[in-house]
Amino acid sequence: MKFNDSVLDLIGHTPMVKLNRLCDENSALLLAKLEYLNPGGSVKDRMALNMIRGAEKRGLIKPGATLIESTSGNTGMGLAMAAAVLGYHCVFTIPDKMSKEKIDMLKAYGAEVLVTPTDLSHDHPDSYVGVALRMAREIPNSLYVDQYSNMDNPEAHYLSTGPEIWEDTDGKIDCLVGGIGTGGTISGAGKYLKEKASEAGKDFQIVCPDPHGSIYFDMHQGREPGPPSIYRVEGIGHDFMVDTMDFSVIDEIIPISDRDSFLTARRLVREEGIFAGGSAGTAVFGAMEVARRLGPGKVVVVIIPDSGDRYISKCYDDEWMKDTGFLGLEDRLGSVRDLLRYKGGNVEFARADETLASVVQRMSDLGISQMPVVAEDNHTFKMIHELDLLRTLASGKCKGDDTVMKAATALQGMVELGEPLSKVQKVFDDDHVAIAMDNNKIVGIITKIDLVEFLASRT
Repeated sequence: MKFNDSVLDLIGHTPMVKLNRLCDENSALLLAKLEYLNPGGSVKDRMALNMIRGAEKRGLIKPGATLIESTSGNTGMGLAMAAAVLGYHCVFTIPDKMSKEKIDMLKAYGAEVLVTPTDLSHDHPDSYVGVALRMAREIPNSLYVDQYSNMDNPEAHYLSTGPEIWEDTDGKIDCLVGGIGTGGTISGAGKYLKEKASEAGKDFQIVCPDPHGSIYFDMHQGREPGPPSIYRVEGIGHDFMVDTMDFSVIDEIIPISDRDSFLTARRLVREEGIFAGGSAGTAVFGAMEVARRLGPGKVVVVIIPDSGDRYISKCYDDEWMKDTGFLGLEDRLGSVRDLLRYKGGNVEFARADETLASVVQRMSDLGISQMPVVAEDNHTFKMIHELDLLRTLASGKCKGDDTVMKAATALQGMVELGEPLSKVQKVFDDDHVAIAMDNNKIVGIITKIDLVEFLASRT
């Protein structure tokens, strides 16, 4: 028989998957390491177990002890899962900006959860850190696990996450991208990967997307951080410096907005089938920028820290996104990319040397009213519309055996894949069709009825 002794044996060895639709052929190969496939649903399972094992080895906890932690949710989830198996009790403090799903999941594991105000500094006695420290003083046979200073945190990733990434990429990784909360994942995995890259004599970078409002960007730049501001992405960024962060392994920090984070998370599940949290959106948004910057032939790995199932009431709730200002009418209608995926089909092109008679016949056979025309250089495009054919043939300006280029007109009404459908509506004020472009290539023709049918399908 094949089985594991406990659920804890399932931690680690998470797979990587290529992101296909969020990147194009002009970008580096972008691989997502799916940490939400750990049994507790996040990357934090690794360090949670390692911190408990470390405390046991040092004699810091006895059987039946209470583990106390200030958490954004995922570390608490990992600790609670391990505690359920190993026989410990858990008390967690969590800021009130965190999702209800996280709080309910912690309680489902049997943990006691105390919710504290988000807008308090970490050293305030009523903050989630301050309350946890007080509980540790008051509860006998307890331990404040302290993920922010516990070096068993980054060690877990030096021992597991880093080696897995190096092995799975055959040492061909050029850049690791990941968000930073405690910094444990990046500090531990990054240290390992930097050591291996140095041994192999190859260039290697670590880039960390981070929320606007976090102090990490300023700290990495060696500047005194301004006053931290509240951001809504959960689990990454910080308003105080932590001991588990090793800035020496980080090459760049990219500030990312809440809006870009949440909308990218929504794209990730709709275009790649990867259901992840808002912090994954932060990481992937930055990773896409890095992949474009490095270009073809390079390999970028991005950490997907947790699952989207704990954010149903947040970034996956249209009303919450609307109320917070992250999802306007334009976003709710959908994008050019969404419409083309619904419509399906290929674009029919006319050749520059094709006759008007041939184009007329093909339009009739295909039931279409326009065709883009590819010039002889294969890069320049024009457009031939049904109306152009009628005018030029009826006026005698052109004959059936003339080439299509004689009647073709300049390309107009172009929209990019990521643009909202409101842009297509504006195009229809002046043009009969919109031309969907991707990296200067025509990838779709959108008619008014295409837009009507798509919008009707969403109601």
